[in-house]
Amino acid sequence: MSLSCNQQMKDLEVIHVYLKTQANPCFTLLYNRYVQKVFAKCISLLKDEALARDATQEIFLKIFLNLARFQEKAQFSTWVYSITYNYCIDYLRRTKKQGEIFAEDIERAPDVADEVSDEAIMQMEVKTLKKVLDQLPVGDRAILLMKYREDMQIKDIANVLDKSESAIKMQIKRAKSKAQKLKEELDSARERI
Repeated sequence: MSLSCNQQMKDLEVIHVYLKTQANPCFTLLYNRYVQKVFAKCISLLKDEALARDATQEIFLKIFLNLARFQEKAQFSTWVYSITYNYCIDYLRRTKKQGEIFAEDIERAPDVADEVSDEAIMQMEVKTLKKVLDQLPVGDRAILLMKYREDMQIKDIANVLDKSESAIKMQIKRAKSKAQKLKEELDSARERI
């Protein structure tokens, strides 16, 4: 392996070279590959451009300081996503912008009688979908975005959120049900106008 980084190298190769040489161009290459994705994820969770810019810088500082701890158990992109997601959720918890991020207690959670199909979620008009996502609690919004926009597998979502796959499936099911209910409320409000 060469001891310099270039665009054609895979993430793991760049990381290995960086860890051996501490060459700034290697970290810059990783930064340039992921900065827009991290920023977009921060915007979708924090809903504020200035906060998202600050969060993006903090997240890359965490990545820089912890790169040697990356154990290659998942893809680097999943690890970056996990750091991003956890940073944003921690920020929201600290600032108490959201009351309860995730409904952990299954006994308190509403029972979902009918499964909302993936197609029902995917076929929402963009304008309606945006309104629905904006009204969902941040945890539900994030898990739906991971599943449908990021096209993440259940096991990867479970890894990011440090939960079991069955818990993730149930959380997605509940989030889809909430999204469908919000859509129906929006449709009903439109019909009354």
